[in-house]
Amino acid sequence: MVKLLKKAHTVLYYSAVSFFFLLAYPILRYLTLHPSKYYNQIVFLRKWISLLACWLVGIRFKVTFETTIDWTQPYVICPNHTSVLDITAISYLCKQPFSFMGKIELLKNPVTGMFFKSVDIAVDRKSKISAFRSFKRVHQLVKEHKTIVIFPEGKIDDEYPPQLHEFKSGSFRIAIENQVQIIPVVIHDAWKILWDDGLKRGSRPGTIHITVLAPINTQNLPSEASNQLQTSVYHQMKSFWDIYNDHQTVINSGK
Repeated sequence: MVKLLKKAHTVLYYSAVSFFFLLAYPILRYLTLHPSKYYNQIVFLRKWISLLACWLVGIRFKVTFETTIDWTQPYVICPNHTSVLDITAISYLCKQPFSFMGKIELLKNPVTGMFFKSVDIAVDRKSKISAFRSFKRVHQLVKEHKTIVIFPEGKIDDEYPPQLHEFKSGSFRIAIENQVQIIPVVIHDAWKILWDDGLKRGSRPGTIHITVLAPINTQNLPSEASNQLQTSVYHQMKSFWDIYNDHQTVINSGK
């Protein structure tokens, strides 16, 4: 019965996303014809489509900031990745327009495809030419003072329960080369609400807790420092991930 209810909740969630997307579609269709001109408006609609869908099915977000963020500055935001809800989580916490960098398969989805053809960046990691063009586009957006969100793990892993997997170097090289700060973000329990795309285990209402760590300055760092920065950020995020999960284990065990 529980499994059936979780499946029904997933259907309800995707129905809500589709409903709000279709409601906004006529406006989006026009705005995406001129993505540079209407960048902020497209990002605004992307945010509220996802947030309203979550609100309708009882999914909430709670954010803890390690320090105050100056949202007038561009950043490279690096969150962990266990759920499609991570996209909404970042939209909820980020107070400025931004672009996602994601896998090329997202272009095939009628909802995400509209955004990845306009304000977001799709990358085919199997193609060096595609990867080069995508990272060139990222550099261009950063130079335009825009924030970029890159999931440094590269994908949602098949392992369940999920762990924090080693990072890829792209986001750290971009931050150093453009001298912009990195914001590590730990999304703790989105996978408990809806793991991956929800098709295997379903979903449920609940609150997703997010920790936004202090921005990391990349000013004057040489390009060869990207590997060290990558390792440092990984261990920092893993520490928060492990502490939260260990705490939840203790609570659930009743100790």
